[in-house]
Order: sequence, then structure tokens, then C-alpha cells
Amino acid sequence: MRVVLADDAVLLREGVRSLLEDEGISVVASVGDGGELLRAVAELRPTLAIVDVRMPPTHTTEGLEAALAIKRRFPDIGVLVLSQYVLREYATELLSTESVGVGYLLKNRVTDIDRFLESVQRIAEGGTVIDPDVVRQLLTTSERQNTLSTLTPRESEVLEAMAEGLSNRGIGERLFVSVSSVEKAISSIFDKLGLQAGETTSRRVAAVLAYLNRERGER
Repeated sequence: MRVVLADDAVLLREGVRSLLEDEGISVVASVGDGGELLRAVAELRPTLAIVDVRMPPTHTTEGLEAALAIKRRFPDIGVLVLSQYVLREYATELLSTESVGVGYLLKNRVTDIDRFLESVQRIAEGGTVIDPDVVRQLLTTSERQNTLSTLTPRESEVLEAMAEGLSNRGIGERLFVSVSSVEKAISSIFDKLGLQAGETTSRRVAAVLAYLNRERGER
């Protein structure tokens, strides 16, 4: 695995570099702002970019904007966004992309080394990782969790595949069904979870978050 790190906090950046390299993961670039990040990714084509949400010059959303730009230009490159705080709208925007291999974690998760490395590996392989604190903020009703039990076995399989970041076509290939069948199952999932029509990608994220929260509760 080849990783590009982007964080203006040198101490944290070098700490993550040391952590990854100790595990045999190659850090091919370590940069301090969004512009450097985009140039490094375009030149080096890493497996994964680990990006701080806030970077120079304004320390607002430069990192997130760079992460979204990477997914638009290089959808096969995984992106893990690290944030100091739970910023619900940032997580939703990132996870609303149709590409695979995305994650949003709070920075303090880095101290749980095993889970952090597991998350890095999962995103690099095309999976999706969402910080539990973000999940708790996005899921505001317990009723939605109870409704998950009403899904059919096929709908549960489709939802599980969605949580792994698969596209509708990818889900169809895995389950040996047509894309239209996948779309029908997703529509039924949305209905059962009470996710209103309109913002399709947001409903997809909400459904995945419901699934991930249930999985976490069963561990």
C-alpha cells in the first residue's frame, strides 16, 4: 500500500507516518496543504490519501475539498478524512460520493492503533469507514434501527454491500442479479427506513449508516 499524508500539524503527520511505516506501509509523500496534496496525488497515484479536514490557508474546509477533488479525478484512490471534531455535514458530503474507498474518522481514533490500521486497510480495499460518533449524530431515531429487522434477506444483502461502498452495478455482480433488481431493493430499503424521496445519495448514506450502527451494536 502507498499512502500520501496531508496535515499541517507536523507532529501528528509524522506520528501517523511512523505508525504506518512500522506496519510496512509506504508513505510516498507528506504534505501540509490542499494544493500540495492534489499535486502529490496526481504525480504519485497512491493507494490511499489520509487528509486533515482543515488545512492552510483558511483552516476551514481545504482538506475536505481536496478529498472530494481526489475522488472525482481518481475514484480508485481511497480517501480517509481525519477531523478534530464531529462535523456531520462534512461526513455526509464525503460519503455521498458514488465512488468507493472513503472514510471519516475523528483524530483521536489514531491512538487506537489496531482499529486505525484496520480502517486504513479497509478503505484502501474499497470499503467505507465512518466514525461511531458521527454515526450517532446522523441516526437520531431508534425507530429506524428497529425497522432494519423488517428487511428481507435480499434487502439485507444489498444494504450490506452498500455499506462496503459498492455501486449498484457492483452489488448486482456480487449477488448475481440485475441492476434494476438492485435498484428495486434499494427503493424498498428506503421506504422501510422512512427515508424520504428527493436527495437520493443522502438517503443511501443514511441507510448505510443505519446498517453500520446495527453492526456496531451487535459486536
